[in-house]
This record gives sequence, C-alpha cells and structure tokens, in this order.
Amino acid sequence: MVEGAARELNPIIRDELYLITREALRNAFSHARAQHIEAEITYAERAFRLRIRDDGEGIPTQILEEGLPGHYGLSGMRERAKQVGGKLDFWGRAGAGTEIELSIPGSIAYRTSVARPLFSLFSLFRRKAG
Repeated sequence: MVEGAARELNPIIRDELYLITREALRNAFSHARAQHIEAEITYAERAFRLRIRDDGEGIPTQILEEGLPGHYGLSGMRERAKQVGGKLDFWGRAGAGTEIELSIPGSIAYRTSVARPLFSLFSLFRRKAG
C-alpha cells in the first residue's frame, strides 16, 4: 500500500532503504515462514515511513532486544536506519508475527533540487527586467 504522492528519495536514503527492506523481507520469508506480508509506504510531508508486517512465527522478545548470536540482520538494520537519521522500531512476539517501522524525517529523506531555487531566481530577474 502506498499513501501520499510519491516523492524522489535522496539517493543515499534510497540505497539504505532498499537494504533494510531486503533484510526485513528475507527475514519474513526465511526465518518467520510468513504466509502473508504487507508493505506500507507513506510519503508524508514531515516524514517518509515504511512499515512491513508479516503473519509468521514472530521474533522472541529477547532476540528483538539483543539479536541472535552470530547474526547481524536486526542490528545491521538498526545501524543503517541510525546512519541515515531514521528511527527503526520492531514489534513482535513468538507466534504472533512481526512488524517493523522505519521513519525518516522528510527533510532528510526527500531529494531537493538545487536547480529549482536557481530557476526561481532567474524568473524573478526576468520579470523585473521585462
């Protein structure tokens, strides 16, 4: 599901978002053995949000908090989110599925165009000259 008008993401954010999403989906398919997976993307003015839910086996609370020894999937996802100024939350419990939500402030997530302000300035000069 996609909410809001799609906006171009900052390339660095887009790449990290892809890697976090890939890991979340891989976990849902491989570890949780989920039958249904929902992905929700929200393009809000103040924030970009990604939510992924599954109906799989869920993640025990201890693993959510500490990770699985020798595995870096959850900790890697948290680290990637933090590096791009985002917040990553996990919910789940054994037997009840898992939900992750990544939220990144819009001022960081969305690509801004340098050409647009320059073009606006040019238009202003053109109007004054004419």
